[in-house]
Amino acid sequence: MDTALARELSDIADAATAYAARHRRIDRLAYPPGIRLAVNFTADFDAMLLRRLMNEPPMQLAKGEFGGRVGIWRLIELFDSHAVKATIFTPGRIAELYPQAVRAAARAGHEIADHMWEHRVPREPELERDHLRKTITALERLTGRRPVGSRSSHGLTLLRDEGFIYVSEGSGDHLPYYVTDPSGEATLLNLPFHFAIDDAMFFSFAWMGSPNAAQRITDPDRVEELWWDAFLHQYRQGGYLNVCLHPFVSGRALRIAMLDRLIGRMKTLPGVWFPTCEAFARHVIRAG
Repeated sequence: MDTALARELSDIADAATAYAARHRRIDRLAYPPGIRLAVNFTADFDAMLLRRLMNEPPMQLAKGEFGGRVGIWRLIELFDSHAVKATIFTPGRIAELYPQAVRAAARAGHEIADHMWEHRVPREPELERDHLRKTITALERLTGRRPVGSRSSHGLTLLRDEGFIYVSEGSGDHLPYYVTDPSGEATLLNLPFHFAIDDAMFFSFAWMGSPNAAQRITDPDRVEELWWDAFLHQYRQGGYLNVCLHPFVSGRALRIAMLDRLIGRMKTLPGVWFPTCEAFARHVIRAG
């Protein structure tokens, strides 16, 4: 074999080994007695922040605004009607724009977690730290509790140093797993989600500037069946499901009705647990 090619293949193998070492599977996920499956309902409360960052037109901004004015309230009402404890991943700026909604969600027992300051993570370390701390301050001021979970690309060492115990960002497994930063200094639990269980992938028109040929406005009944099948698959093997919603997407009445049916179907099976991500993460960490 050519020496240069052999060296390149060796470098690739070394990189793969190093990357794999940063992801540790949990050999046996131990649920509390009587529990067969945990379902985390999560909501990315972005409103119009991402639209602004992408300099999208006014109609897209208005769509995001709907999430803060209407959609988040409908989701809170839906979760409360089913005794589901959800996790609302909330940017710090959103806490400033819609404080009443954030307070209402916290008062109802839903977790308020980090989703960056303005839906981006700066590359400059000091600015990144500043953004994270401003978000922590904004969320704690409204809820009385520091966030312990993050859906972001913030560095794991920074998150650990600020008291975070879990992230919900990657999808390297269908079960929770531990992820370590490249330096090996910090390890946090990751609660994975997948875009196949993300409402934005099914219900978004003009999503992130995509052209007309890429649009996808799916029948809610079709999404209900897809997600029900995913739920059943995880239920049968004692797995885990993280449902990712956006108030400006799933807050529409027809989609709320679909989620109402879906949660009702989930509750017909024994041993289904609907905790916050924090409650589930603390259980996983305690169970080892």
